[in-house]
Amino acid sequence: MILWGPAGTGKTTLARIMASSAGYASESLSAVNGGVKEVREALSRAHERLGEQGQRTVLFIDEVHRFNKSQQDLLLPATETGEIVLIGATTENPYFEVNAALMSRSTLWRLHTLNEQDLAQLVERGLQLRRATITPEAIEAITSSAVGDARAALTTLDTAIMLARAEGGNDAPVDVSHVAQARDGRLYHQSRDTHYDQVSALIKSVRGSDPDAALYWLVTLLESGESARFLARRLVILASEDVGLADPMGLLVAEAAARAVEFVGLPEARLTLAHATVTLALLPKSNSITRALGAVTHAVQSGGLVDVPDHLRDASYSSANKIGFGLNYDYPHDFAGGWVDQQYLPDGLVGSVFFDPSNYGREHSLVEQWRLRRAHEDPESPIPQVE
Repeated sequence: MILWGPAGTGKTTLARIMASSAGYASESLSAVNGGVKEVREALSRAHERLGEQGQRTVLFIDEVHRFNKSQQDLLLPATETGEIVLIGATTENPYFEVNAALMSRSTLWRLHTLNEQDLAQLVERGLQLRRATITPEAIEAITSSAVGDARAALTTLDTAIMLARAEGGNDAPVDVSHVAQARDGRLYHQSRDTHYDQVSALIKSVRGSDPDAALYWLVTLLESGESARFLARRLVILASEDVGLADPMGLLVAEAAARAVEFVGLPEARLTLAHATVTLALLPKSNSITRALGAVTHAVQSGGLVDVPDHLRDASYSSANKIGFGLNYDYPHDFAGGWVDQQYLPDGLVGSVFFDPSNYGREHSLVEQWRLRRAHEDPESPIPQVE
């Protein structure tokens, strides 16, 4: 099986529990520092264990997506014969990172980010084990700053307990100040409402083209312990929702920032997030894509099933033409300007207009170029260009 989920959601713990409860031996590897040699040695031990003791082995591979194709292929024979029970853990989408042959032999289980109630229960169990006490505000500070990561919550709690005891003795309760110190000063305690209010303020400041306010709210959120990954996702969404076609490069900037956050991590990723935030705030804005998507969604949801016009249907198979599919389709590249007037919408929606472009930024020139191309009729003359 493949366990897919964010860090700190219990993938390794689940693998250990399953191996133990089934009475299997357990072998663990990390694809970060393991390779073919380590995999062969683990498979050899599993083979000997099965032959000599009749005991099967669970082979747990953490970050399995880091194995290349040949390393993943090495696991196929042993999983096929049942010599091992393979459990792979990954934070990346396995449909892109794990080869198809291994995926076809595995079941996929997706683990979701833990909510604050889950983390609070985990913190309470940690307190019982450490025989420590804590204020309700400190529990909320831990659960909100951990952003669904159980490992981060327990690490923060453990450090905060040590800080509290160093300051006030073994019976000293953990409070918000200890949690803030445990988070390296990156915790300004905030309620759930405050968190969402600050995120809203960040988005609206970028949308309103105010780089100073946008940067202020970004840093406020980072200092309160907000996840850099969460902020990067919000900027990617905003780039399409509010910048849109006014400057399509905005999405590339936001997407590059999101990748850099994964690659670099905090604290250096603060620079990348600030770069993207100020850039998006400075770019011209258009919500024409947002409005067009809403209009089309409404049309699709309220229109019921529609038929694809026959000339647009797939005609790649031999009998398609016999039933009229693909006939009378005009190939646009055969016409001047690469455009020809023909029906693309379903019969009931012919003439519908969903995309209403703005006149802001690059969107105006893109749309004007599109209109000129559609109107161009002389194949010998160049298509007019819009600066």
